[in-house]
Amino acid sequence: MAPEINSFILFLATERGLSSAYQISVRRSLETLAEWAASKGVTSWRDVDTRCLQEFLSRQKQRGLEASSLRVAIVHLRIFFRFLVHRDFLSEDPSEPLLSPRTGSSLPETLQVSQLVKILESIDTSKPLGYRDLAILELFYSSGLRLAEVCSIRLETLDLDDGFLRVTGKGNKTRIVPVGGRANKALKDYLQNERPRLVKARSSSEIFLSVRGGPLSPDRVRQIVKHRARQAGLSQKIYPHLLRHSFATHLLQNGADLRVIQELLGHADISTTQIYTHVDEQRLRKVHNTYHPRA
Repeated sequence: MAPEINSFILFLATERGLSSAYQISVRRSLETLAEWAASKGVTSWRDVDTRCLQEFLSRQKQRGLEASSLRVAIVHLRIFFRFLVHRDFLSEDPSEPLLSPRTGSSLPETLQVSQLVKILESIDTSKPLGYRDLAILELFYSSGLRLAEVCSIRLETLDLDDGFLRVTGKGNKTRIVPVGGRANKALKDYLQNERPRLVKARSSSEIFLSVRGGPLSPDRVRQIVKHRARQAGLSQKIYPHLLRHSFATHLLQNGADLRVIQELLGHADISTTQIYTHVDEQRLRKVHNTYHPRA
């Protein structure tokens, strides 16, 4: 069953232009299904029917997979089987009758401005990698970038004189995002004082480099964010996407238009961005309940 998975992943990469992270996620879903099917004696996608898929998903749920993760898995199965039908490998799509589980409307976590300032101001740029790590965190919060976007930005996409950065996001879509004053200074300091010492003979033009001169991996950036938050004394779990959520929420709280936030985040659909309005509504309700005499 592996050849069909490989062909589909190649299709996602070359014809759909989807990110490597998305490809890995899809591959994980399909390989998990293939391994489970093999344990049941099923060795061809032609022998996978709707009942088989339902049994697989039920088993995943029993193992503790959350409803949101099941929804993602079902999406992966649907686009895969549609691909097989479109390529005439299958005559019917067994995933079509599948129903996605309902999920509660979970609101994104955010940090307070004071917490972000505490992290940023705790980074000592006189110590090794201080300039780099400060620039990374400032850029996350200043421009609301995704983790993969921070890892992949290159020198030729950055214009610090005008304060803009060209980013290639999901679906290989390019957008222009502003770089705030603090992030701009942090990037200049890093590029002048630290990046030249990290460059090795085989280094490419990625902005953020490891001590070996290669581009930082997503896992390494996660570690950096977590480490810097811990050094600042924050007990809350801090991760890169939390900085992106905070970027959007703080913009909205200070009066930014939702359409502008959508463009900055690179959301294809405004409904994705609207989750941040619920965060702001929660804040307003809390203030009202605290201070209004008849709340």
